[in-house]
Amino acid sequence: MEYVVYILYSKKKLRYYVGQTHNIKGRLVRHNYGFVPSTKSGLPWVLITTFDVENRSEAMKLEKKIKKRGIKRFLNDNQFGV
Repeated sequence: MEYVVYILYSKKKLRYYVGQTHNIKGRLVRHNYGFVPSTKSGLPWVLITTFDVENRSEAMKLEKKIKKRGIKRFLNDNQFGV
């Protein structure tokens, strides 16, 4: 099963969020309807980018790498120009 690591941005909170899922459309809906406690206060969330990975294990590794580096710094390092 293919997984996706995704980065969201909230203009309201001026912050980024990184997560991983196997259903990006459904996950984005859950974030924007306030069903995810950690992102509820930042509605609406905008999808910045996604990274396709082979499985959940790889998704978790990439998510951890992004969080460790810092989401904004990771985006800048990878030429997403934030």
